[in-house]
This record gives sequence, structure tokens and C-alpha cells, in this order.
Amino acid sequence: MIKAFVLIVVDPARTLEVYEKLRAVEGISEVYQVMGPYDIVAVVEVPTLTDVPAVISRHIRSIEGIESTTTCVTFPEAAGAR
Repeated sequence: MIKAFVLIVVDPARTLEVYEKLRAVEGISEVYQVMGPYDIVAVVEVPTLTDVPAVISRHIRSIEGIESTTTCVTFPEAAGAR
């Protein structure tokens, strides 16, 4: 499983609306409202690295009210490593 953190800047008037829409997106396992340079952090969990761009472009960036995104993809864990 591949995990990516999507840092999202949102139109302040639409934060709650965007938050609720993100919670319904397939491939997003967690959504948080945060303080700082970003307004929302979404955690994407998908089977392969090639699935990440589709979730970002088709399902996240298409939500009205999102102004920008920054995506941080985690390194896959080595099999058996602890």
C-alpha cells in the first residue's frame, strides 16, 4: 500500500465544504483541518504509486474551493522491516 500526504490550501469560505467532500473520496483514508500554511491535510492510501496521480487530479483538485495542493509520497516500507 502506498501512502501520500496531500497538503491543501482552500478558499477560507469553503473549508468545511471541501473537508466534507474530501472525506467521501475513495482512496482518502484520513482528512484533517490544520492551522498553518495549509488548511487541510488528506491522507491518500492506494495500492500502487501509479494510482496516486489519479486520486490527486481527478478527485482532489477537481473539488471547487481548493486553491493549491502539495503532495508528499512516502517511501514504501521494505518487506519484513520493523
